[in-house]
Amino acid sequence: MISPGAIGLSSSVETAPVVELINVTRSFPGPPEVQALRAVNLRIDAGDYLSIVGPSGSGKSTMLNVLGLLDRPSVGEYHLDGQLTSLLSEDDRAAVRGGSIGFVFQAFHLLPHRSVLDNVLLATLYNGVPRAEREHRARAALDRVGLNHRLNFLPGTLSGGERQRVAVARAVVSSPRLLLADEPTGNLDATTSGEVMNLFEELHADGLTLVIITHDVAVAERAQRRVRIADGQLSELA
Repeated sequence: MISPGAIGLSSSVETAPVVELINVTRSFPGPPEVQALRAVNLRIDAGDYLSIVGPSGSGKSTMLNVLGLLDRPSVGEYHLDGQLTSLLSEDDRAAVRGGSIGFVFQAFHLLPHRSVLDNVLLATLYNGVPRAEREHRARAALDRVGLNHRLNFLPGTLSGGERQRVAVARAVVSSPRLLLADEPTGNLDATTSGEVMNLFEELHADGLTLVIITHDVAVAERAQRRVRIADGQLSELA
């Protein structure tokens, strides 16, 4: 059982949360051994909008990797939609990651020589979208982020904000249960950052479970729930 002091825990009986970390520690061998995460407890329910804020070296990247099934806890349990992820094979982890988790990164990670539409279409090859639905879903995702007039453009011809919108469309094209955004405004100016955050909040209002990982306090404060990470430990902020 998760401890009564776990972050975000409700005392009422509920359906399984989207994310539940139970006493998760992630250690890296030394010498000396480094504990990037230390006995972390965290619950994220469907429809939550959570920010994880902390300075460089606080454990944010390790948290992202664990939440995104890119890394495994050294100790503790990670349940995703009620499923204990440590029981999954590497192939199963990849399948769950592709179908249930969307990623948005600071550096966009778009293929420069493929069109906007192709960048989103390629994501559907790995996340279980049926072949017959792929183009329709890709076009719908780009329309949702306001880029249906940029389908045939190359990423290099777009503004930074437009490129991040393509990245968001790519992340949500499979209708993931969880969207992880890692410093999503780090390469954007203040005005464009606000536009991208508005887009995230529109998607959250549509029911998306959203986690923003950031060092930017102003970005973090826009979330409904805020968690600070420092020295690998979490504390929920008022």
